[in-house]
Amino acid sequence: MIFQGVLTKMKTELSNPVQYYLVFENDFLHMNQLLNKTLTIQFVKYQCLNCGLDKPIYRQGFDKKCFFEVPQAADWVIRPELSTAHLGQEDRDLEYEKKVQLQPHIVYLANSSNVKVGVTRKQQVPTRWIDQGAHEAIEIVEVPNRYLAGITELALKDFVGDKTNWRKMLKNDVDDENLVEWREKLKTYIPDEAIKYFIENNNETNIEFPVIQYPKKPKSLNLVKQQEYTGKLVGIKGQYLIFEDDTVFNIRSNEGLVVKIIVN
Repeated sequence: MIFQGVLTKMKTELSNPVQYYLVFENDFLHMNQLLNKTLTIQFVKYQCLNCGLDKPIYRQGFDKKCFFEVPQAADWVIRPELSTAHLGQEDRDLEYEKKVQLQPHIVYLANSSNVKVGVTRKQQVPTRWIDQGAHEAIEIVEVPNRYLAGITELALKDFVGDKTNWRKMLKNDVDDENLVEWREKLKTYIPDEAIKYFIENNNETNIEFPVIQYPKKPKSLNLVKQQEYTGKLVGIKGQYLIFEDDTVFNIRSNEGLVVKIIVN
């Protein structure tokens, strides 16, 4: 079977284990069904997720020009405390910014390689946790806009991490943590503007990933450089495909590449 299309992050469905779907324009692959099968992945060309042109991808699936122009790649996306739509102030596109920033956001704790704090839109729960490869997560506050979530995350980053160690996450070198205790411990540090949105008495969500074999020394596939790779798929975690030879391929960081996938 041969499939071809532009990579965008895999769609997911929370079940036991998580179900993964790689969606192309005219087709999709249910990735769980490809476990234990040999895949060949070939680089075909670039296709910017904004303009559609065959220009080298700079970041987040966009070519360099689009990356610095589109609202989806503005600084407030990565640093939510920079959000200004609640003040009526435009960054790149006020209508888009209002639509995204002025909706319920969750500040959460997730454990993927270690306990970390993060921000996501409420509608992205639990998708965001799955994409990070977190095996457990819990909501701390639910606020009405992105700015409040951002300043809360900023305050809590002094006491807990905000980055995932992708190698540790993929090796499944993780400890179970009591996230309810962590939430209570961090409550003291939530800013005054957000403390009334603190979530009481919720439980952590546990997530199982479809992995047959974890890599001992994960090595990242650079498809543009290598052009083609063949390996047996033995797991999926976060947005990574895990292969038997310890090669891992991050779908998310390769958005905007047109690939051909051959299932042998």
